[in-house]
Amino acid sequence: MRIARFSAGGDPKFGAVEGEKGAEVVSVLEGDPLYRPVEFTGERFPLSEVRLLAPVIPRSKVIGIGRNYAEHAAELGNEVPANPLVFLKPNTSVIGPGDGIVYPPETSDLHYEGELAVVIGRICRHVPPERVPEVIFGYTCGNDVTARDLQRADGQWARAKGFDTFCPLGPWIETELDVSDLAITTTVRGEVRQSGRTSQMIHDVVSLVTYVSSFMTLLPGDVILTGTPAGVGPMEVGDEVSVTVEGIGTLTNRVIRRG
Repeated sequence: MRIARFSAGGDPKFGAVEGEKGAEVVSVLEGDPLYRPVEFTGERFPLSEVRLLAPVIPRSKVIGIGRNYAEHAAELGNEVPANPLVFLKPNTSVIGPGDGIVYPPETSDLHYEGELAVVIGRICRHVPPERVPEVIFGYTCGNDVTARDLQRADGQWARAKGFDTFCPLGPWIETELDVSDLAITTTVRGEVRQSGRTSQMIHDVVSLVTYVSSFMTLLPGDVILTGTPAGVGPMEVGDEVSVTVEGIGTLTNRVIRRG
């Protein structure tokens, strides 16, 4: 099931996206499906007539995983870490499809990083590998926007990855998906810049959830960004950046200047 968060002129709602491509409809759900069983209200909207929002607003945290693709680590001159390299992005960095990625004046080297994002569905800690599927609500597309020059200068990544608008998520959450070997593609102005597969991850989704939950409690709505394939590079004001994950969809945002 594809779960979207959207606006149709009023307060945000959740809905299930159904139908053939080009003729999709959004069937409205009662409340937040992270916290209650899926129940339909009977109200429906054509997808083309609603505004998609970030499919989840993490109440707690976004967990990033660095250097989880060997070729990406190599392209930046880094060694592959023995254990997952974990960092945090604030939930205030999250934006949705179509929202602007603000190019801050503090940086002159703003990069895209297309990724598979995991949405946690229940409170969990010390999750063994065999129980990881029980705690995952679903998957969406993510863009781990990074100010590369600030990352180099600071020596830690909070500022470089934590600006408002630096975590686009969307277009919706796919709740049933085999993520072992999916294509991940990032385009800038329609030109392919990244083309990788989730099978190239050094640490797969099961390993990441097990590792992260070994030292922090995960809450419903927490997001784990699973790392980016090779091909990262700069974005400029006016660029349209799209991240596509096979089996989920495409997340598109435009880079804008801070007003």
